[in-house]
Amino acid sequence: MNTFSYIINGVHKTSNEIIEVNNPATGELIGKYYASTIEDVEEAIATAKSQQKIWGKLSQEERDQFILQIADAIGSNKSYLAEWITKEQGKPLNGPGAQFEMDACIGWTQVPASLQLSDEIVFEDNTRKDVLKRLPVGVVAAITPWNRPLMIAIWQIIPSIKMGNTVVIKPSEYTTIASLELFRIINDILPAGVLNVVTGDGKIGAHLTAHQDISKIMFTGSIATGRRIIEASTKNMARLTLECGGNDAGIVLPGTDMHQIAEGLFWGSFLNMGQTCAALKRLYVHEDDLDATVEALTTVTKNIKMGNGIEEDVFLSPLQNQMQYDKVNALLEQTKNNSNAKIIIPNPEIPTQGYFIPITLVTGVDHGDAIVDEEQFGPVLPIITYTTLEEAIRKANELEVGLGASVWGTDEHTLDSVAQQMEAGTVWINQHGAIHPFVPFGGVKQSGYGVEFGIEGLKAVTLPKIISYKK
Repeated sequence: MNTFSYIINGVHKTSNEIIEVNNPATGELIGKYYASTIEDVEEAIATAKSQQKIWGKLSQEERDQFILQIADAIGSNKSYLAEWITKEQGKPLNGPGAQFEMDACIGWTQVPASLQLSDEIVFEDNTRKDVLKRLPVGVVAAITPWNRPLMIAIWQIIPSIKMGNTVVIKPSEYTTIASLELFRIINDILPAGVLNVVTGDGKIGAHLTAHQDISKIMFTGSIATGRRIIEASTKNMARLTLECGGNDAGIVLPGTDMHQIAEGLFWGSFLNMGQTCAALKRLYVHEDDLDATVEALTTVTKNIKMGNGIEEDVFLSPLQNQMQYDKVNALLEQTKNNSNAKIIIPNPEIPTQGYFIPITLVTGVDHGDAIVDEEQFGPVLPIITYTTLEEAIRKANELEVGLGASVWGTDEHTLDSVAQQMEAGTVWINQHGAIHPFVPFGGVKQSGYGVEFGIEGLKAVTLPKIISYKK
């Protein structure tokens, strides 16, 4: 059985600490990896800082050629990497699962290479001309989560290196092997030291983000960890892009045909078993439409098989780790103490081993219940009733998060009006979670700050500099 190494300055590194990795669907031992030391973090940052002076002198077009080679290499290894995602992260191989994540990796690599962030004349008259240039920020510290380990790593790496930065990346300790294999493929193409990898738990991430030579931190994960990263950045004044989860709200307009939107609601909520930052996690429906909502979602759920994601006909999978499995179960146990709550499990057939929780709908709950107020990050959807749209909008905006949101129905004027009032970085209409590599994405309130993707995402990994010419 392989033990996977991390990479610093193009060299595969080992240590005295070895971590075992198990398949969340079966409990099977699937591999091991070496955990980095604090000394490794120091070496990785020093290497990245030194190499950035060389890499940053290349033009965007020259760096784009490396990036397009990376896209080709990812495509050539798509099936191999997808299988590792399924074995380690748990998501199904097919459907909107691991193969889908790999397609996203390719697309989010190709799109930045197609963009050009050029110098901009921001002011000119007969006395002066002022030109805005975009310079590399320096060394980027990237911290990736376990829910979409390869796709989010690409979101952090590719814009950073395109704009002349170098990267030190720490993958989640829960999904390290698939990440290391992606980084190995990327390192086979890039000059040594442009992408450096360290592994391990939170102490490695903490040392990385607080280091004096880090100029930018990119993080996707929990609000609690995001706050710790903000505190760490006071030591180095690093620029931040933080995506800290959502507990996204969705509002369905009164009288909407639930069967018409049920599949969209289902995958908006339960894609990746709800382990998606921008998943629909609170659904608000008119009190007269509750029964129809439950019926429509139940019909969809009964037709989708849950199991080991490596099986061809499986489209729903386990949660990724014991921690998240316990958290979701604890929220359900709390909910059982609410006499008004009704827990509905449309398809209770699940495997007997692994971190499996069936798709669960919860009615009879409201704000003040933990299942509503806390981000479940699992296959549980609370359905909250309202009497007026004003009430639904107020409740949707009540929590201190705002990554994504959605509104569903047929009246275009009302849909647009509700969307304008919802407090989120992105509001989707008749869809949820539909991100795109050309479209900026980021949260408001405690869901973080800064954006990724498109031209705005490129700007986020640069330093603006004005050159002012006197005429």
